[in-house]
Amino acid sequence: MHKSWQPSFGPDDFRIDEDLRVFDGYFKMYRLKLVHRRFHGGEVSIQRELFRRGNAVCVLLYDPHQDAVVLVEQFRVGALEAPEGPWLLELVAGIVEPGETAVDVAVRESDEEAGLAISGVRPISRFLPSPGASDEWIDLMFACVDAREAEGVHGLPEEGEDIKVQVIDAEAAFELVRAGRINSGPAIIGLQWLELNRPRIRSEESSATK
Repeated sequence: MHKSWQPSFGPDDFRIDEDLRVFDGYFKMYRLKLVHRRFHGGEVSIQRELFRRGNAVCVLLYDPHQDAVVLVEQFRVGALEAPEGPWLLELVAGIVEPGETAVDVAVRESDEEAGLAISGVRPISRFLPSPGASDEWIDLMFACVDAREAEGVHGLPEEGEDIKVQVIDAEAAFELVRAGRINSGPAIIGLQWLELNRPRIRSEESSATK
């Protein structure tokens, strides 16, 4: 049993022999031929398709005074076969544009998708949601909001967005995760983080307002 972990190999232990764009639409798909070292010695040659879609930011919006989270409900084409239909309950999120920081995106998308100003922005985690096929990194962020101002339908019409704001009691949101009714990975991770850290966050916010 190990008490920690370091990667067995590093950036110098693979090479890309071919990198060919095979689809060029809103998103881009590439076919790569690579060689990488094997755990038992030697090398292996592989071919993989890679979806290069850019990085994204997801932000968990929480009102510590109302003890409520602000989530968004919207249609997702990748969820066409979901048992309850393709309208998912998610975190506010957006793609990182050139020159933007994670905080920039959190501020922009909170306004565009929920009509809310945010404060107390902090990182939760940075992760690869689907490294077997995509190079996307997600910066998962936390921010405080005034949930009393959260309502309505938002999104950019020119992007076909139709986003409904949902204000949900924190305990009810945790129960939705436990019941398997929230199916978005970042939302699950963010809400589980909040369940672990909520007492500390509420204490910090209470002290800050005294």
